Amino acid sequence: MNKVHHTAIICSDYEISKKFYTTILGLEIIREVYREKRQSYKLDLALNGYYIIELFSFPNPPKRPSRPESCGLRHLAFEVDDLEKIIIHCKKNNVIIEPIRVDEFTNKRFTFIADPDDLPIEFYEK
Repeated sequence: MNKVHHTAIICSDYEISKKFYTTILGLEIIREVYREKRQSYKLDLALNGYYIIELFSFPNPPKRPSRPESCGLRHLAFEVDDLEKIIIHCKKNNVIIEPIRVDEFTNKRFTFIADPDDLPIEFYEK
């Protein structure tokens, strides 16, 4: 294996999630496709020119629990240079942000937000 290629996310409201990931998180749109047979959008998103997320919409997807924590993938994490800048940006965009924590093994600071479908997103300071 070489690297993680991308993460696929299924959202409940395509327009709200598209705005969140592009306008608030600042990911770049590579391509947007509507797949008529599936009644589904597929939005490919990049960070700093690297393809990282496929955002899908499907009619009436079932909810997946985020809390309490359950088996499976837990969260999506982004490395950041300055946690305070991210916190200010999130607050300006009315995104609820958890208190900063410190990783007990690396002594690095991190925090979490949630996307519109309550998917946990971590910001981890390098």
